Amino acid sequence: MAASEESLRQALAEKQSIVDAQADAVRALKARPGGAAQAEIDAAVEALKALKVEAGAAARRLQAALSNNSDGAAASSREAFRQAVVNTLERRLFYIPSFKIYRGVAGLYDYGPPGCAVKSNVLAFWRQHFVLEENMLEVDCPCVTPEVVLKASGHVEKFTDLMVKDEKTGTCYRADHLLKDFCKEKLEKDLTLSPDKAAELKHVIMVLDDLSAEELREKLKEYGITAPDTKNPLSDLYPFNLMFQTSIGPSGLSPGYMRPETAQGIFVNFKDLYYYNGNKLPFAAAQIGQAFRNEISPRQGLLRVREFTLAEIEHFVDPDDKSHPKFVDVANLEFLMFPRAEQLAGKSAKQMILGEAVSKGVVNNETLGYFIGRVFLFLTRLGIDKDRLRFRQHLPNEMAHYAADCWDAEIECSYGWIECVGIADRSAYDLRAHSEKSGVALVAHEKFPEPREVEKLVIVPSKKELGLAFKGSQKMVVEALEAMSEKEALEMKATLESKGEMDFHVCTLGKTVSIMKKMVSISMDKKKEHQRVFTPSVIEPSFGIGRIIYCLFEHSFYTRPSKAEDEQLNVFSFPPLVAPIKCTVFPLIKTQKFDDVAKIIAKSLAAAGISHIIDITGTSIGKRYARTDEIGVPFAVTVDSTTSVTIRERDSKQQIRVSIDEVASVVKEVTDGQSTWGDVMWRYPTHSTAHTEEE
Repeated sequence: MAASEESLRQALAEKQSIVDAQADAVRALKARPGGAAQAEIDAAVEALKALKVEAGAAARRLQAALSNNSDGAAASSREAFRQAVVNTLERRLFYIPSFKIYRGVAGLYDYGPPGCAVKSNVLAFWRQHFVLEENMLEVDCPCVTPEVVLKASGHVEKFTDLMVKDEKTGTCYRADHLLKDFCKEKLEKDLTLSPDKAAELKHVIMVLDDLSAEELREKLKEYGITAPDTKNPLSDLYPFNLMFQTSIGPSGLSPGYMRPETAQGIFVNFKDLYYYNGNKLPFAAAQIGQAFRNEISPRQGLLRVREFTLAEIEHFVDPDDKSHPKFVDVANLEFLMFPRAEQLAGKSAKQMILGEAVSKGVVNNETLGYFIGRVFLFLTRLGIDKDRLRFRQHLPNEMAHYAADCWDAEIECSYGWIECVGIADRSAYDLRAHSEKSGVALVAHEKFPEPREVEKLVIVPSKKELGLAFKGSQKMVVEALEAMSEKEALEMKATLESKGEMDFHVCTLGKTVSIMKKMVSISMDKKKEHQRVFTPSVIEPSFGIGRIIYCLFEHSFYTRPSKAEDEQLNVFSFPPLVAPIKCTVFPLIKTQKFDDVAKIIAKSLAAAGISHIIDITGTSIGKRYARTDEIGVPFAVTVDSTTSVTIRERDSKQQIRVSIDEVASVVKEVTDGQSTWGDVMWRYPTHSTAHTEEE
């Protein structure tokens, strides 16, 4: 808790305590047998009024601090900014609620023409930046996924959130969101909170993801949390699987789900992709596609929806060699990182050089570090503000037991820090899980020039003894024993030999069991091998495209005064790379000769593959500029003669003059990134805007 807030809460509590004591004194005077002197009562009442004024002033000071304690921006200002952005996006049809004429469905949105164009440009750059530059293998797998696949991956059992219901209306809420919202509202609005209680609520928010179901249940009960809309009592919490279930075929005998991620389609195709790649590692496969999550209470616009686009990469690598030949290309990048140690110590994110983070072991390995660097370059080139982008390392409680290291690219927007890209070293978990379930070995081979004598770990569970001890759970215990790493197996061997038994945690059972020496044989045998057979590790960058796009909308939005300074004009400062339309063509005045020139230019732009619009209406040039600035068009061609035209840049509003024949080539080189606006301004004469400007 910030010291200033704590001291203000303490001061208010002390003032309120004095007010309460004085109020008791006034009541005692009035109730005194025989009655107190009126002058004495009046003096006590006046003192009470003065103390209430002081308490009110203390309350206002605390309220002011609370309103401005989030990175210096008042909550109301953030809300006003967000509303301005969303209103503009919906009015200009970047996106709108789906099925709006039927009152819509929460968590579903349609992208309109400019939104589709931005999304298409983001995905095109993603393909160029990752798939083409890294020679990845792109696949396109079905959205409908058989149940057996998602059982193997763990989604059927574990892809859940805890939910509660309004006992009278049946409205559903996500339990952890209710608790978080309650704590935040109390902290922001309840000025009577003691410093200790405020610290407690802040701690609850901080450890929210750590709470077990029982702990979450106890907190909801302790704070008396009710349904936010009706104040009705809530049901007990229970798990809700977030996947949309379906039936494949008319018989109803083949259950399936709409995929919650695209990754599983890549994992199950590993064997064929490995063969396609010449049986060589490392290699990466990529997929762009729709994913579905039946969110309990979707909110925050595009940030939490029920159908969304994912772009995912699965980079398969030898678990014994996670170096990367191109790491040197990103090693000198410096950006905000939020390592685990800083989070646990209550510190802030800090600037770090990526190469140093890897060399010091903050980032687990070069391949993971390489993708962190590439993600940073991808996001900043899209237009994400590097000062509002950080890479946060997962805390131990956030990571799956099999993961080696995980980082999230988080982007700050009006909703706070939003996870937009996950970059995880998932070890060999996914391929092993599908190998075990399908019976198909999803492995790689390393052939040796000469046979090698190696010591091989041999784990032989005694199915008879395990069956007697664990009955129906025998299979899961056997699988867990066989999946032990060499280090884990040797530790178990030593413990069993010294103590005769050992506690062993079986993740699939969710509990610890006791393993006796007679239940498993563990040994190191020498043998000659001609090749090494192993399950590859997977480095997975996973991109939430809708979240990235929404944050890009906020980072690109600003307002500027009109020429008359009587209104604020909205502008999206998209880089040309992602702008929905690259160029507009405007005749300065409506005449046939200028219209004809505009059509010739539009034809040349189309031939060059440049998205554009032509506006030959009689609207003033200033209004036409403002209209296209509002959808982020970076360049405007104004036809004011039959031989040359001006090209205007959106943010600076500077103009250059070029010949009609050169328009398409100039616009193409600045939109493709071959040249900057500064480059072309140096080559071409500038044009005064005195007679045309503007809004």
